[in-house]
This record gives sequence, C-alpha cells and structure tokens, in this order.
Amino acid sequence: MTIIDTDLLVTRTGVRLNVRPARPEDEPALAEFFGHVTPDDLRFRFLTGVREVGHERLLAMATANDARSESLIALDDGGAVLASAMLVGDAAGETAEAAIAVRGDHKGRGIGWTLLDHLVGHARRHGYAAIESIEDRANRDAIALEREMGFEAIPIDGEPALVRIRRELR
Repeated sequence: MTIIDTDLLVTRTGVRLNVRPARPEDEPALAEFFGHVTPDDLRFRFLTGVREVGHERLLAMATANDARSESLIALDDGGAVLASAMLVGDAAGETAEAAIAVRGDHKGRGIGWTLLDHLVGHARRHGYAAIESIEDRANRDAIALEREMGFEAIPIDGEPALVRIRRELR
C-alpha cells in the first residue's frame, strides 16, 4: 500500500493539504506536529494517556509504509504538518483500520473529514471489504463525523469505553 506522489487535497473550507507518505526524515516534523495536538486528541489517537509521542512510536509512524500499511502526513503549503493519518490492513486483506490526528489549532476546518475520505478511497482501491476505527466513546466529534460519512457504531465486548466504527465498502 504505497502512494508514490503527493496528493493535493482541498477541504470544504479551502485548506490545501499536500498529502504524502511519511518518511524517516519526517520524524522531527512529526514530533513537532504532535506537540500541537491536544492532550485529549493524543489520548483519542493512541487510546492511552500519552503526554508525548516518543521516538520509537514516531519512528514507527515515519517508516510504516509497506504492503499493508500507509502512514500519511498532510502538510500545508509552507511544509508544516497539519495532520497525520494511518491506514493499516489486516492479514486477510478484508479490513483496514484508520487513525487520524489533526493539529489542535487547525481543527474544525474539514481536515479530518478530507483525510478520512482519502483513506476510504485508498481502502476501496486496495480491495478491502470494510474500513473501521476504534474510538473512545468520549471522542464525540470523530464519531459524529464518521457516522455522517456512513460509518456504523458497533459496541466492543468487554470494552465499555470504546466503540468500533465501521463502514462496509463492498
């Protein structure tokens, strides 16, 4: 699942996003980016109480592009990272899991919507039957956005604080 070129996406509010695969040399930019993600959004993105995204996790995100995974960064025209997105497919090639984080000072501008739509397109082109994400139930904004895009909320047995958000693609 690799993307060769940078894709120019434009949000409903006119924000230009230059979306491309993360590369090892992007680790410092990713660290800077996650320094501008709110504490709640860090918790929602990683489903744990991280205060700071460490070197190992950043390196994994910067080198995750392979046959089953895509780690994308969305940059503004000046090169600042505005968002990070991941799409990871299961071994069977049936389901892809999506995760997105947006800088706190750029939320509400359609970036999350645009990136999720972009990931849905990638999942569909790669033949996945479904795309899903695991959300903290407190992440109401993300859940509302995903439902608006046709995703269905499914309870996760034994995890009352989490919900699986799924959209069938076939």
